[in-house]
Amino acid sequence: MVPPTVVSMVLSHGGESSRSDRPAGRGTTKRTTVDVPDEPSHEAGGGPGPRAASADRAAARRAERRAERVSGGARELEQRLTDLLRGGLAAAGRPGHGLWEETAARMVDAQAPGLAGRARELASIPASGAGWPARLLEECALLHLLDSAWLRLGRLPGPLAATVRTRVGLTAPAGGPAVRDQWLVLARYDTPDGRIVTRRIWLYGRNSERIALLLSYGAPGRAPAHALPVGAVIDAEVTPYPGGGGLRVELGTEFGEPVVTGTPPPGGTAADAVAAYGNALRDDPWLDAWPATLRDVVPAPSGDGWQLVGVADGSALPVAARALSRPGLWKLVALSGGGPLTVFGECGHRGFDPFAAWCPEGSDGVGPGEAVALI
Repeated sequence: MVPPTVVSMVLSHGGESSRSDRPAGRGTTKRTTVDVPDEPSHEAGGGPGPRAASADRAAARRAERRAERVSGGARELEQRLTDLLRGGLAAAGRPGHGLWEETAARMVDAQAPGLAGRARELASIPASGAGWPARLLEECALLHLLDSAWLRLGRLPGPLAATVRTRVGLTAPAGGPAVRDQWLVLARYDTPDGRIVTRRIWLYGRNSERIALLLSYGAPGRAPAHALPVGAVIDAEVTPYPGGGGLRVELGTEFGEPVVTGTPPPGGTAADAVAAYGNALRDDPWLDAWPATLRDVVPAPSGDGWQLVGVADGSALPVAARALSRPGLWKLVALSGGGPLTVFGECGHRGFDPFAAWCPEGSDGVGPGEAVALI
């Protein structure tokens, strides 16, 4: 069942969402792997050698110690949330109130970067405009849910437990069978996170019909990996990571060079995009948005903002507030010229954030079906 706050975004032509926008924050995590030497067995029955076994036990002890630190951080965060609600949300809006920056620093000390990132988001909400107390309360509730889930991790189903670990900041290596496909590059964009730059590349598998996300990180002075152009198709294998709705993958073997095509991905209606987001929320309640491709939509003004209106049914999605100030919005409007487009982006409770578009008839300087990056 789709949550009411999500259903309210599917509007008739001319309507707009009444839900306020709030700042988006995306945390980053670093993955650490432990290389265990492959030793010959010292026992007739096989099995690891003594040094390898000692390294496996050491790794388990480190993981246990980190889990204990994260649990300590989660309990401390729960106490701070309780203190905030007991004292009233108005205190968080006072100038110079540094509770959440301090809390984020404590979560970093606890080796829980995911909790730290969400705490930093709370710090920015009081400056986000009218209605901020309601948004702050909503985010506090989601953070409380994440804390509670971590502290009761052993009681959760496997897939949800994997999602909670990812949200807290504990990542596992990619695993499972690799998927080879013709992957269309839907979007590519970089976001700064302190001194690190995170690159996100969205892919669509022509045969598997699945959407996948590549993440890479650039240290100071270095660009992230995977400079794949939007609209290109790569023949490659990818391996999924656990949790996160199964979106994130690791790029494996590539067979040949990327080839630019003029074929857009298949898409659906605004109602389809909202339903997909609602379904994804069942597996990951902390999702801000879900990838979606809209087919045959036209950008149209709506009050102080814009919306994407479906030609077939007249249903619409409001364009997310954070996209309104980007040049990509005007590229989208110019590309459309009042005609229908295929648009890929993220659909969430803030609206639809467009990342790339395809015009079936082409436009000035753009061929039919050619991808245009909007971010």
